[in-house]
Amino acid sequence: MDLFEIGDVQRLSREEAAARLHALADALARNNAVEFERDGRRITVRVPDEVALKVEVELGDDNELEVELTW
Repeated sequence: MDLFEIGDVQRLSREEAAARLHALADALARNNAVEFERDGRRITVRVPDEVALKVEVELGDDNELEVELTW
């Protein structure tokens, strides 16, 4: 399978980041797919009923909270 990856970093307020996470969580709860739009292209990612959830926290000079779903 070919690797397809979208990488995007944006500077947002904490509230804006939370709103984006809420929208993603709502899409996962309602549907079996989530959609992303980039450069005029829409990508649909099908998500199965069960996924593995990984939450990772790194504290140091740069702090990071990473949430990952795999299936």
